[in-house]
Amino acid sequence: MTTKFALIVDDEADIRELLEITLGRMDIHTTSAENIAAAKTLVAESNFDFCLTDMKLPDGSGIDLVQFISDQKPEMPVAMITAHGNMESAVEALKAGAFDFVSKPVNLVLLRNLVDKALNLKSIETSQIVTQQLFGNTEPVQLLRKQIRKLARSRAPVYISGESGTGKELVARLIHSQGPHANAPFIPVNCGAIPGDLMESEFFGHKKGSFTGATSDKEGLFQAANGGTLFLDEVADLPLDMQVKLLRGIQEKAIRPVGTQTEITVDVRILSATHKNLAQEVENNSFRQDLYYRINVIELNVPSLRDRVEDLPILIEELLRRITAEYQTEPLTLNPEAMAALTSYHFPGNIRELENILERAFTLCENDIITPADLNLATVTETEPLHTNQPQPVITTAINSTDSGIQTNAQDNLPDAVNLPGEVNSLESYLENIEKNAIVKALEATRWNKTAAAKSLGITFRALRYRLKKLNLD
Repeated sequence: MTTKFALIVDDEADIRELLEITLGRMDIHTTSAENIAAAKTLVAESNFDFCLTDMKLPDGSGIDLVQFISDQKPEMPVAMITAHGNMESAVEALKAGAFDFVSKPVNLVLLRNLVDKALNLKSIETSQIVTQQLFGNTEPVQLLRKQIRKLARSRAPVYISGESGTGKELVARLIHSQGPHANAPFIPVNCGAIPGDLMESEFFGHKKGSFTGATSDKEGLFQAANGGTLFLDEVADLPLDMQVKLLRGIQEKAIRPVGTQTEITVDVRILSATHKNLAQEVENNSFRQDLYYRINVIELNVPSLRDRVEDLPILIEELLRRITAEYQTEPLTLNPEAMAALTSYHFPGNIRELENILERAFTLCENDIITPADLNLATVTETEPLHTNQPQPVITTAINSTDSGIQTNAQDNLPDAVNLPGEVNSLESYLENIEKNAIVKALEATRWNKTAAAKSLGITFRALRYRLKKLNLD
């Protein structure tokens, strides 16, 4: 095993000794410095795998050393030792480029985990997963790849902003997979999908008997993500009372399950995202300012599809490859008119909408060639680029339902209420049941001859295969 070398910077001899002993037991060779000047000299003269520095030093702030190392030795991770409860200093260090921080009195378990992750960081040059999964060659995508690689080498909380459908969860997964905790859990959670009365239990877990329905001990999301990443999607949907509890868990790196009196130490990196303007939510008093600053140490914006329209051919090729591989069909192509239609489209739903458009076209096209008619693109009244905080445009053309053949218009007056049968709880499930029953009857009538069943239903064989998979009938 290759010997690792660490630089410890602290003006207190007893703390230096404690850190040297702790790292020595991890088979790490250590060198110490009492101030910034001595540390800079050592960094310039030697090659270290890791640096651990105090915030307050006799000749200045540890932030200066973090910035120096970030400029001179960007591959070398630096962790900061901060005073207990001084989150402002910790945030400042992370913004300056620190890998992570640990508070005094130093929790040796957290310290060992921190050092282990720092020493397992991947080289920026050898990180290939981002390129393989984030398709495109435009300048915004290249910048995004570069930022992902850099952020993967930090434990700083990252707020991922961008419109719906741009791929914010993919970006979060790439940050996780490129970091030192790639083999640890990545736990995504949609904050808007958790019922309010169960939110604390979901995040922090609970003890058996702590409330009605708690029939057994339950591990929370923080514990499930311990050692890895907790991705808070649609974080703006968190209620204010839960924001307070989440803030404490992030600051103290400890959580208290419902029904217990003791805290559990957790080592979790927080990544968050929302399609809303979080700064505006703070101004509207619907999101706590202190939590905003904790999760938004670094903001990463994911560009809209309109900002990278030159990437469309690459994205289309990859999405069609995935669709045909999933349904095991012949490769699909777009005719020039269909490609032109997609290129001129505004994509308010971004890449997610593009994927849905292509999957729908896959079921409608003939002879494995997609035409503009198969795309069924909606026309929008305004042609200016859409932004997250602007009102959504009015769709004026009719949108065809390919499943039912019914034509509706987005501006039609809808009834105030629809009485659905008691066994279903949504229009979507009601229509799905109708479709499923029609397909099963057609298959039974043709003795499960799919080609004949598709013909009797008036749809293509490919469209039938798509529906069978979608409805779990295959």
